Amino acid sequence: MEPTESTSGLDLAICTCGEHEYTARDAIDAAIFRGELDVKWKEFLHQVAAESRADELELEPDESSISSAAEAFRYEYDLITAEETEAWLANRGLTLDDFADYLTREYYASTLHEEIVPDEIEYSSADVELRQSFLAELILSGELDRMTNDLIVRLAARCAGKELPQDMIAAEKRKFLHRIAVTSEQLPDWLEQLQRDSKWLDEMLAIEAAYAKHCATLLVPEARQRELLALRLPLTRFETEVIEVESIDAAREALFCVREDGMSMEEVATEGGYPYRRADFILEDLPVDAQHRFLSVSSGEVLKPLAHSDGFELCRILKKIEPQPEDPNVKSRIDQRLLDRHFAELTSKYTHRRLNAVYPPAAE
Repeated sequence: MEPTESTSGLDLAICTCGEHEYTARDAIDAAIFRGELDVKWKEFLHQVAAESRADELELEPDESSISSAAEAFRYEYDLITAEETEAWLANRGLTLDDFADYLTREYYASTLHEEIVPDEIEYSSADVELRQSFLAELILSGELDRMTNDLIVRLAARCAGKELPQDMIAAEKRKFLHRIAVTSEQLPDWLEQLQRDSKWLDEMLAIEAAYAKHCATLLVPEARQRELLALRLPLTRFETEVIEVESIDAAREALFCVREDGMSMEEVATEGGYPYRRADFILEDLPVDAQHRFLSVSSGEVLKPLAHSDGFELCRILKKIEPQPEDPNVKSRIDQRLLDRHFAELTSKYTHRRLNAVYPPAAE
């Protein structure tokens, strides 16, 4: 018997707000409302097409690559044993077969080196089985967690705010219609295809307007400037060049050539036949235990050799650039911190996540 939508996993409870329970379907449909699902859906269809093409070619996945990916996943979620992994999956309505299918799709999408043309299928018209596989993709990739967070901050904003004026709701509706490229006359058909009604749309418009109002209050120049001062060091950008050598003696010799003989890093790499690369990063993106190496360095400085893989790395600082408020990357990070701090309190007060715990298998 083919699964129905109600048993396909989309009714998986992800959070509550007050007495209302929200499901995976609610998070997905809210992402559709915001115009944020299309990219992920198209990526998924590409993966499905890659796996289908691999089947046509009668290819077999590399088991060691699949095993390594599974191990990396378990490490990321701190799942030590197979039993913990199975319980984590079961808590989200998934099985080990779903997990294996996900890893296989990811493998073929990254290793099949030919042009893949996926079928052009709209999410709202896809069959139940394809939607179920997509839901597994969202869960296992962490995307459903992000969608859940996007939903709960909006629910919290709505709960914490006062009744919104109708002109704000109307403005939000105009933005929504423009986003999905339909007219008011076409809207009933759009809702019917999504199997939603006008009441659902009114709720989406209200929570989006409430969220926008909170953002407008929070993301002001004064708040951004205060946050920038506090984050000056973590948001410092480094432009570096790196050479890789096989031993500590080779690293010391390379360091001497740069510091004492005045050779460039690239010249040392070319002369010694060493790999050379540029590496640019923001300090906070490094592991915490690696950040201390860059706290007091100056432009032009060469750091002491660092063990890396089977050899050593030598790193020279080309530029050390303090964060600027007009930098879009800096602005985005600052805004996200302001929002995260504000909504952390509101979401804990008004909402509750349902997928944080890992429940052990039931005793037989």
